[in-house]
Amino acid sequence: MQSADPKLKTGAFRGKRRARIAGFASLLLIGLAAGALWWSGSMRAADTSAQAALPPGAKASGLPIEGKAPALDGAVAWLNSPPLGGDALRGKVVLVDFWTYTCINCLRALPHVKAWARHYRDHGLVVVGVHTPEFDFEKELANVRRAVTDLGIGYPVAVDSRYRIWNAFDNHYWPAHYFIDAQGRIRHHHFGEGDYAGSERILRALLAEAGHPADALPMSQADGSGAQLAPDMAQIGSPETYLGHARAEHFVSPGGFFPDHDKNYRLPETLALNRWGLSGTWTVREQYARLDRADGAITFRFRARDLNLVLGPGPDGKPVRFTVTVDVQPPGDNHGVDIDAAGKGTVANQRLYQLIRCSDGVRERSFEIRFEDPGVEAFAFTFG
Repeated sequence: MQSADPKLKTGAFRGKRRARIAGFASLLLIGLAAGALWWSGSMRAADTSAQAALPPGAKASGLPIEGKAPALDGAVAWLNSPPLGGDALRGKVVLVDFWTYTCINCLRALPHVKAWARHYRDHGLVVVGVHTPEFDFEKELANVRRAVTDLGIGYPVAVDSRYRIWNAFDNHYWPAHYFIDAQGRIRHHHFGEGDYAGSERILRALLAEAGHPADALPMSQADGSGAQLAPDMAQIGSPETYLGHARAEHFVSPGGFFPDHDKNYRLPETLALNRWGLSGTWTVREQYARLDRADGAITFRFRARDLNLVLGPGPDGKPVRFTVTVDVQPPGDNHGVDIDAAGKGTVANQRLYQLIRCSDGVRERSFEIRFEDPGVEAFAFTFG
C-alpha cells in the first residue's frame, strides 16, 4: 500500500522506506532509557551552544544542532538565482528541499514549500530546491528548466544531476527537507510528505532565533491541485509500480519479460488487484518499457482515487497520442488533468501524467492506456 513515506534512493532508483523494529522488550526499555538521557543532555548542550550565538533579544528554539550544513557546491546549473554560497546565505535561515520532478511525493509537498518561500521571503528565509534526478531524463537541464517553469517555482533551484549536493548531505530520500539556521547549522530534518504545520513551526522558531520573529504572521496557506492535491492515504490500495525490468513487480503478461529485446506481449485473461500487463510489441529496458509499434497498451488493476503514470515520447521526440479507459469505458468525470472525458491525451514531454481522479468513490477498477503511435516510454505508476 502506497504511503506518504519518503522515497529511499537505492542505486539509480527510489523505493519505499520501511521501518522495522525487532528485539526483546528488556533491551528496548534499556535503549529507551539511555536514549532519554542522551536526548536530555544533548538538548541542554544544544540550548547552551545555540543561545551563545543568538542576536541580542532573540529567542532560542531549543532545537538540537545536527551538524554544520554542507556547502551547496557541485550543481551543474542554478535556476532562478546565481549560485548561492556562504556570503549569500550568511545570516539567513535556509530550507533545503531535495526533490525530483516526477516524484509524486515531491509534487504533493511542493505547494507547501512554495507557500513557505513566499510567506517568509521578506522575513529572513531562503528556500533552495535541490533537484536530484531518479530517471536518466531528469538529468537533462532543459527538462528540469521546463518543469521548474511549469510548476511555478520561483525560488532558487540547484540542478544536482551529478549528486554532488545529495552526497554532501548524505541524503537518501525524496522529498527531504533540511532546516538550517542563520549560523549555517542543520537544526532539523524531515523526510517524506506530511507534518507541514510542524515543519512550518520549525522555520518560525529558527527565524525567531535569527532575530526575525514571525509570531505576528499567520501560518501560510497552501492549496494543491491536479497531481499536487493532497492524497487520501486511507483509500490507497495500490503501490508505486515500476515498468522497467530492474524494479518491475506484479507483471503478469504470459511468458514474462524478455529484457532489452523487442517482444510481442499479450494480456492475461483476467487481472487481479495491482497486477499489470502489456499488449503489443514492446522493448522493456532497465528503467522503462518502450512501445516499438503502434497500437500497444498497458493495463493495471488498481484501487485508489488517483492514478498517475510517468511517460515520455521516444528518442525522436514525436508526440504520442493515447486513449484511456476505465472498466472498458471512457473515464468521463473520472478523468485526470492530462486527459479529457473521452480519455484522449498526448505524451509531448517526459513527466508525470495525471490520468485518473475518481469522483464517484474508490473501488477496484481496471485501467487501460492504448497508444496510437509508437515510441512512447513508460516508467512508473503512482497513486493518490
